[in-house]
Amino acid sequence: MTNDLTSLARDGVLRVAINTGNRALVQQDGALLRGISPTLARRLADEIGGRLQHVIYEGAGKVFADAERDVWDVGFLAIDPTRAEKIAFTRPYIVIEATYAVRADAPFQQIEDVDRAGVQVLTAKGSAYDMYLTDTLQQATLERFGTPPDSFAAFRDGRCDAVAGVRQSLEGFFEGDTNVRLLPGALTSVRQAMVLPRRDDPRLAALDAFVERAIDSGFVKANS
Repeated sequence: MTNDLTSLARDGVLRVAINTGNRALVQQDGALLRGISPTLARRLADEIGGRLQHVIYEGAGKVFADAERDVWDVGFLAIDPTRAEKIAFTRPYIVIEATYAVRADAPFQQIEDVDRAGVQVLTAKGSAYDMYLTDTLQQATLERFGTPPDSFAAFRDGRCDAVAGVRQSLEGFFEGDTNVRLLPGALTSVRQAMVLPRRDDPRLAALDAFVERAIDSGFVKANS
């Protein structure tokens, strides 16, 4: 297999996995996708001369689950050592924050207040912050449910005491909802990278160089 990125576009088509559940990276308006992830996808397709085909997902866990099914050629995911056992990550192109949404009358004022005995925390299954909370929660109970929008909706409908998510996604979902507030600070910082579905893919170095050029040229900053 060549390390030339043009080989990613088999039969001239570049299939790019796009997670619409992360509003910090992707904003969807009908069929129109905006944000740094779809913009980087377009830049890559143009650079290698491929026709861009979006493969849409509502959560990062589903993108990762499909890595072995040959349904996407390149994607965008948070860097995680567990995922890195199966897929290949470039350097991060952006770092985003995750936090908690809680009910307006909840006693929590800081992120640290949530990790208490008897507190139930909701998270999207397979998300980067799910993995982080799995490793770090000491006293609170963690529940996993669906995609980020699924977990936000379940929290809005009364499930659990707090829900974790990317700050921009939480802000977008709960905008105007006076019954919910977001806690200040960062639960964790999530490093977002481009990915290939095989850990040993020899094209990783070339894809990493693509990301490096996009960062150094100011492209990522201008489109984030």
